[in-house]
Amino acid sequence: MFENLSERLERSFRLLKGQGKISEINVAETLKEIRRALLDADVNFKIAKSFTDSVKEKALGLEVLKSVKPGQMMVKIVHDELAELMGGKFTDINLKGNPSVILMSGLQGSGKTTFSGKLANMLKRKKGRHPLLVAGDVYRPAAIEQLKVLAEQIGVPVYTEEGNLDPVKIARNAIKQAKQNGNDVVIIDTAGRLAIDEQMMNEIAAIKKEVQPQEILFVVDAMTGQDAVNVAKAFDDEIGITSVLMSKLDSDTRGGAALSVLAVTGKPIKYVGMGEKLDDFEQFHPKRMASRILGMGDVLTLIEKAENVMSKNEAEKLTKKFKEKSFDMNDLLDQFKQIKKLGSMRSIISMLPGVGDKLKDADIDEHQLDRIEAIITSMTNAERHKPSIINPSRKRRIAAGSGSKVEDVNKLLKQFDQMQQMMKQFTGSKSKMMQRKARKQLAGMNFDKISGKGGGNLPPIV
Repeated sequence: MFENLSERLERSFRLLKGQGKISEINVAETLKEIRRALLDADVNFKIAKSFTDSVKEKALGLEVLKSVKPGQMMVKIVHDELAELMGGKFTDINLKGNPSVILMSGLQGSGKTTFSGKLANMLKRKKGRHPLLVAGDVYRPAAIEQLKVLAEQIGVPVYTEEGNLDPVKIARNAIKQAKQNGNDVVIIDTAGRLAIDEQMMNEIAAIKKEVQPQEILFVVDAMTGQDAVNVAKAFDDEIGITSVLMSKLDSDTRGGAALSVLAVTGKPIKYVGMGEKLDDFEQFHPKRMASRILGMGDVLTLIEKAENVMSKNEAEKLTKKFKEKSFDMNDLLDQFKQIKKLGSMRSIISMLPGVGDKLKDADIDEHQLDRIEAIITSMTNAERHKPSIINPSRKRRIAAGSGSKVEDVNKLLKQFDQMQQMMKQFTGSKSKMMQRKARKQLAGMNFDKISGKGGGNLPPIV
């Protein structure tokens, strides 16, 4: 995500390295590189120029502290301006209606139907809402079936009308059903087209007039760059969108759409898709995104992800197991499953300050956890509860059952034993220090060994 832009901005800041102070001359050269970086990221020329003009004005108007280097000061200014360009602060979705009506819009292939499912899943899990999905795309044959599948996966009802080709009536009837059944949010998936046309716009406008939605969310594919911004502007001019949902942001190495959409449409990005799973759906925080672009990581989002994955009750149970020295292979397996819910290894690494940039070219094997899971699930319950009983013949059986090598089984058992040894020190005078070390081992990764292939180079216990 934003990889190309991040690299170009980093190079531009190097121009100030070794400079004693910020001057009009060295700032001009740096800003020229920043402007080129933004243009290469497919940011609108006027926006790029306005951005660099604002950075220049603030850079030359600041009194640089003696303890702060010019390059560091420029990073701070650019960070703040990037955050401001993308909206400054997070704006949450409007759920004031009863029921709250959300109208999804966008071109065909932008991800409206998938985003409808992701949004419903988020509202149900994080906000305690009872959403109803509405199949309003009556033209694409697979759209209704796709929405039904998504609804079943997240345990949310879906409203359909077989044979009815009038999306306005479908939307109206869906809201009636929502009121009867106690659904407090109605998410209406609408039809898209390969390009903007009058029929599509009139249809969405008619649905809008009928149901009076609290939100008209425009779903856009981040990878289409400046074209995405232009389409968002066209939709806003025609039907008046309220905010933007951006899909495939994790695959966008340039970032032009995310940086331009607010400046062009005046509408904020509220949520972004960061992967294919239904849980890969994040709030869009401009300041945090600016930090990611500049290689500063995003620890707050990582913490929020972890809190969503593991409840307070589960965390307390885990701590109790540590203290009672009863943490076994079953618990370790549960921890791996929790980690996988956080997203891909690469996405987790990108949120760690100072780490993501160093490992951007690393050969990260996303299937390492799967291989360790296979080893653990090949053990019997008795072996998982008490790994010390695993003798050479058991190791051969486990290796054969998991498709790995005996060396891999030995490595996992050794690492697990090291963790148990560390846990034994929890009750001594050095308890707090050891807890910090154990938590670091649970949360950290041995990045020197992250490129393991073929099951022969497994990560340490997490």
